[in-house]
Amino acid sequence: MALSGELWAELPAEKRIFCSVLLFSWAVYLWEAFLAHRQRRVYRTTTHVPQELGQIMDSETFEKSRLYQLDKSTFSFWSGLYSEVEGTMILLCGGIPFLWNVSGRISGRAGFGPEYEIVQSLVFLLLATLFSAVTGLPWSLYNTFVIEEKHGFNQQTLGFFFKDAIKKFIVTQCILLPVTSLLLYIIKIGGDYFFIYAWLFTLVVSLVLVTIYADYIAPLFDKFIPLPEGDLKQEIETMAKSIDFPLTKVYVVEGSKRSSHSNAYFYGFFRNKRIVLFDTLLEDYSALNKESAEGEDGENEETKSKPKNKKQGCKNEEVLAVLGHELGHWKLGHTVKNIIISQMNSFLCFFLFAVLIGQKELFAAFGFYDSQPTLIGLMIIFQFIFSPYNEVLSFCLTVLSRRFEFQADAFAKELGKAKDLYSALIKLNKDNLGFPVSDWIFSMWHYSHPPLLERLQALKETKQE
Repeated sequence: MALSGELWAELPAEKRIFCSVLLFSWAVYLWEAFLAHRQRRVYRTTTHVPQELGQIMDSETFEKSRLYQLDKSTFSFWSGLYSEVEGTMILLCGGIPFLWNVSGRISGRAGFGPEYEIVQSLVFLLLATLFSAVTGLPWSLYNTFVIEEKHGFNQQTLGFFFKDAIKKFIVTQCILLPVTSLLLYIIKIGGDYFFIYAWLFTLVVSLVLVTIYADYIAPLFDKFIPLPEGDLKQEIETMAKSIDFPLTKVYVVEGSKRSSHSNAYFYGFFRNKRIVLFDTLLEDYSALNKESAEGEDGENEETKSKPKNKKQGCKNEEVLAVLGHELGHWKLGHTVKNIIISQMNSFLCFFLFAVLIGQKELFAAFGFYDSQPTLIGLMIIFQFIFSPYNEVLSFCLTVLSRRFEFQADAFAKELGKAKDLYSALIKLNKDNLGFPVSDWIFSMWHYSHPPLLERLQALKETKQE
């Protein structure tokens, strides 16, 4: 041990940094693989419905969810292994400086010399995201058209999938490249306090994106329609008014054309809040509950015409209970608290970036001996150097998220929705084939929402009153 310590101390600083990054990356991967192995063992061995679940889950659904989660876990193991090996090979083979040099040659041919660092950075970013999209495509195809298809969730055709992927890539570049160029420019001209200006810029960008996402970005991929007039809309507006939620619009998004998974969320700032419900959440509106999918405007050519699941979704009372939970997050300040935590973390990271960016050893560790590009510095520090901190922060946020979920459930109980939320959670778990049994360490580390049984137990007392 003493000898190995001496050898480690004799290594140049850049070598120690590189080895530390690589070792930590593999340590995290092995920890995640260990947790996943424990959870797969639960999937393999828990083949019968536990006694405490006998009243809420039939054996057929239990078996379906067990096999679905087992397939997902096995896929996650192989995709995670590939990702880790790919990342290691990129670092060992000097993939980052190689791609930077390629970007320089491309920008040079376009008439932009080495002094145009921001242009070269944008070319680098474009090539890096293109590489990531291409190498991830086979995994995405397998996940969608093998695993999700096998278990009845996929509603996409191959043509729709590729059109959607291309559209996502283009939209991502239209946002990513301008934002990155402005951020790099701010860092370049910001002087000693550039980290404050960079943080303020990212704060504004994040708030703008949250504001415009559902109105201008999400409709590029899914069809949003106002919730039709009727009892459900009236009851949603009444509930929102009762807690002073400034609701302006309620939308239904046709999520069923890509997947039968369900969801609901709200967005907007100040006095301009909107609620979005996936049609798969609504029993009365889900296209998957129809006897035949008679697509309008030619949409049946892009999505599967045969519905996978009958009578999916929740009744109106259960939808209201789910929304009561979601609005609880707003009423209890969870959204604001998450934004504050996120921005405090962002400010801290930019401050530490300002402290570390002048360390040439960091750049040399990843093959940049003669230059210190700002974009590469951002990548090295935020992705690699901060990785131990990011792991700890992620776990703390997971614990906090579970606490918030219990509080939102309790808020729905105060609205008198305990019974309906209880049945809604069971239905949603069934519709999404969630497996209600989990390894305690895996659950503690990964689950941002409490396990189903814990949530039901917390609701049970009020339900029985």
